[in-house]
Formats: sequence, C-alpha cells, structure tokens
Amino acid sequence: MLRLETQKEVSHGSYHIRQYQDSDHKSVLDVFTRGMEEHIPRTFRHVLMLPRTLLLLLGVPLAMVLVSGSWLLALMCIFSLLLLLQLLARQPWKEYVAKCLHTDLADITKSYLSARGSCFWVAESGGQVVGMVGCLPVKDPPLGRKQLELLHLSVPSQHRGQGLAKALVRTVLQFARDQGYSDLVLTTSVIQQGAVSLYLSMGFWRTGQYFMSMFWRLVDIPIIQLKYSLPSA
Repeated sequence: MLRLETQKEVSHGSYHIRQYQDSDHKSVLDVFTRGMEEHIPRTFRHVLMLPRTLLLLLGVPLAMVLVSGSWLLALMCIFSLLLLLQLLARQPWKEYVAKCLHTDLADITKSYLSARGSCFWVAESGGQVVGMVGCLPVKDPPLGRKQLELLHLSVPSQHRGQGLAKALVRTVLQFARDQGYSDLVLTTSVIQQGAVSLYLSMGFWRTGQYFMSMFWRLVDIPIIQLKYSLPSA
C-alpha cells in the first residue's frame, strides 16, 4: 500500500504519480477527452445489441419494402438508422466532456487544490502525462460519514496493463485515510466494464444504480454507484 505524507509524488518504476500543476492542464484535458471518446463505439455496440434496436433495424426497412416495393429504399433506411444511432451514442459523451471542461476541469487548481480535503494527481512517464485522477468531498454525505468522491480516473489505452490505474486509485485511498475520510465513493457506467472490474477487485462494492437521463434509461445503460469503506474509519 502506498504511503504518502504530503501526497505530492510517488514513484512506480516506469512512471511516477505527483500532484497536478497548472502546466499539466492541456495534457490532462487531452487524456480526459480521449478517454471519454473511447466509450462512444462501446455505447454504439451496446445499443445495436438491444432487442428493440434489432426490431427497429429489421421492422422499419421491411415496412419500407412492403409499402414501396423498393429494396434500395430499405437499404438507405438501414444506413440512415445506423447513422442516427451512432450520433445518439456519441451525443451524451460529448455533452459530458463539454460540461466538465466548463466546470471543474476548467480550472483544476481552483477546483481541486485550493482547499484541504481535495486533490488532483497526474501520472507521468517520459515527461508525458499518462494518467489522471481527482477527488472532492461529498457535499451531503450520510449522517455520521465523511465521504470523498473519486473523479476522472483515466489512463490512455497505450499505457494500460502496467498497474497504473490501480496505483492512482491507491493514491486516492491513502489520501482519504490521511484526511480522515470514512468512505471513498464513485460512479461509473456499465459501459466501462474495465473500470468496474478494477474497482471491484480493489474492494469497492456496489451500493446502487440509477439512470442519468431518459436516453440512458431508453438504451439500458445505468450509472453504477460504488463505495470503499476505509478500515481506519
């Protein structure tokens, strides 16, 4: 287990984790944006496999053939439906990125480093930012609990498989212990199966789920709530 007194820097051989600096801003936004965009094709594939989507892709073109007698129109209809579904799968992730870039990630120092009890780290390798994670206090925790929320864990695909994501989570866990938090909480989605598996393997457990919008409910993609209760609490 990592042990940080100042929570500023820790080495892991091929990379090291340190506290965010303003000069990292552009790199952090790039890692975050590319990480979120990775979920678009997964969301599209998930939507395609839904029974209601398959029914739509088969039923509408078939109706077109029965009405018009044209297989060309039916093929054009299928193509148009696929394009529409792809746009629908893309839009929520694009909106989430835009929201974050205009709120907490617009000024990371102000959002995460200006007060005690919150922090933001980057993982660096070869002078490049290859991972990121932040945490903020939960504003209205359950009675008697002091909770910290893990946010924006991201590691580019070419740097995965080195234990980097796990090291970033451990850094947040140690920070939570040092700051006297009783729980570390987070939310993710069923689309992010790699992240879900990582958290569960580290001792988090599911506490609930909800749909972020009507679109997520329609395509059956719930947001999963996870929690890690700190042994020292």
